[in-house]
Amino acid sequence: MKQFLLLLSFTAALLLSPWAQAEEGEAFAAYVEQLKAEALAAGYTQETLDKAFAEVKFYKKSVEADKNQPEFKLTLDTYLPRAVPEWKATKAVEMYAKHRELLEKIGAEYGVQPRFIVALWGIETNFGSFTGGFDVVSALTTMAYEGRREAFFKKELWHALTIVQEGHIDVANMKGSWAGAMGQTQFMPSSFMSYAIDYDGDGRKDIWNSMGDVFASAANYLKNVGWNDDVTWGRQVKLPDEFDIEQAKLSIKKPLAEWQALGVRSMDGSDLPKRDDIVAAVVIPDDRQGRVFLAYDNYDALMRWNRSHYFVAAVGYLSDRIRFPR
Repeated sequence: MKQFLLLLSFTAALLLSPWAQAEEGEAFAAYVEQLKAEALAAGYTQETLDKAFAEVKFYKKSVEADKNQPEFKLTLDTYLPRAVPEWKATKAVEMYAKHRELLEKIGAEYGVQPRFIVALWGIETNFGSFTGGFDVVSALTTMAYEGRREAFFKKELWHALTIVQEGHIDVANMKGSWAGAMGQTQFMPSSFMSYAIDYDGDGRKDIWNSMGDVFASAANYLKNVGWNDDVTWGRQVKLPDEFDIEQAKLSIKKPLAEWQALGVRSMDGSDLPKRDDIVAAVVIPDDRQGRVFLAYDNYDALMRWNRSHYFVAAVGYLSDRIRFPR
């Protein structure tokens, strides 16, 4: 056993040694050169590659963050107070008021209620105050080099190079998360290419600094994934004791009248809205002792943004706090 422990300690020391780190650096540098050759062959200019990779670096933190996701178990009741503390709900109302004219103009043009734009903005980046400090090209290059999802991150890297080549943002200011999600909307580069908007007309789609571009890009995303501004996102409900839990699936849609007939009620015990045009699914993020929602079509649209019931519940809850401030 002692020999085994000594061998283990020796191996760990080797992995942390300057020699091992230098070898990692050489392998990463070679990988970068390979990427640059592929990008040049794909049609990117040498000028773009020189700018994009001038300060490229290996982000050990990106790899660690990807491999070491939190192991502790959250419930929605413990998650929501963290995602939407009282100060954030208060600030959301303030930010809505501050940008009301611009938000309402964009909301009308894209068919998205402004409170949802603000709620997404608040949940994603705390209203633009925390967009991530990672160089996006370096983060994407690191994750491609790491190898587990190389094809995905290389595709995102090519989109990032297109953004640089089109001049939307300087490389030095192209900051995002450890995984490459960018700007105040936290768009991955592929989402940027599909949905980002140059709303202020300056020739750049600037989701980092231009509030018009930020809000319009978020609204354009929602519009393109099926948003309906005639309804809300959903509502918290109560289930009867005899409710068939197999009916609680996002894929099972029923008119509100059918859920009413099955005993589903609003949280105060009152009847569900009498809207023949609304279909919904019953969603139970944790278990039937936790929160239960009737999810409208806009719930599905928010799931396209981030496939997490907790994320959608947080955005929906914050949007409700903007609509009904305390």
